[in-house]
Amino acid sequence: MVTQDIANLDDIKLLVNTFYEKVQKDDLIGPIFNQKMMGRWPEHLEKMYRFWQTILLEEHTYSGTPFPPHKQLPVNQTHFDRWMELFTSTVDSLFVGKLAEEAKVRAANMAYMFNYKIEYFRNLENQ
Repeated sequence: MVTQDIANLDDIKLLVNTFYEKVQKDDLIGPIFNQKMMGRWPEHLEKMYRFWQTILLEEHTYSGTPFPPHKQLPVNQTHFDRWMELFTSTVDSLFVGKLAEEAKVRAANMAYMFNYKIEYFRNLENQ
């Protein structure tokens, strides 16, 4: 039974590594991520450690703008729903507590915003 909350960088690494292992094997979103990350998974994971460390632990190790690299991805709401399903199930399988809940809220907000912006830019290009 899961009894602990996200508390430190090791927990962030466990969350990120477990989540992206699921992503890489997923039939729907795995091919998109694997093609985009070709040979750069370690670099991406390091960036995700810093991102979530900054968001959840308030240890400011990430700087950057997360949206631009995602702008041209061939994704839609179905892909973001699957991403959230995998993320939520990963968090729930590993952690329980305030920061675990915060991670899911932040991920949902990010998925919504990314999908909205991708659709917005896609619609601009198609006018």
